[in-house]
Formats: sequence, C-alpha cells, structure tokens
Amino acid sequence: MPKVVLKGFIIVPDADLDAVKKELVTHKKLTLEEAGCIIFEVTQCEKDPRRFNVYEEFKDKRSFEAHQARVKASLWGKVSENVKRHYEIFE
Repeated sequence: MPKVVLKGFIIVPDADLDAVKKELVTHKKLTLEEAGCIIFEVTQCEKDPRRFNVYEEFKDKRSFEAHQARVKASLWGKVSENVKRHYEIFE
C-alpha cells in the first residue's frame, strides 16, 4: 500500500487558541507514537497566530485511518472541534 500524505492548514478561532495550543503538545506526542506515523508536523504561523500549518505522513491508509479514529475520540478532537480545516490528502 502507498503511504498517505496530508498537508494543509487549520484556522483556530480566537476563543479556542489557548486550549488548542496547550493540547497540541499532547496531540503531537501521541500521534508520533502511533504505529505507521512517519512524519507529523504542526507549526503556528508567525504572521497569523490563528493559522497552523499541518504536514503528516503515514505508512499506509490503514495507519492513517487508525490515526483519524483516535483523534475523533481524543481530547484533541474536542478541543479542536471548532477549527476550520483546509487539507489535501494524497495516497
């Protein structure tokens, strides 16, 4: 199976910015520990602090789907529910 790459950005509402930044530390750690995670980068934009650039690579679709399921059930999923996501996914 080919690897899966997700790239794009999220826009965080001002009201959620502190909570998202705080939980992002745990979200990154847990994602990097997942089986099949190759790269997981989320970086805050210097010009627009509400924008976070996202780049992910997973070894295959199964690993990517497992990641998505974990995220939905996690605290990150709750904290980031109001985030606007702008992603492209390549398989």
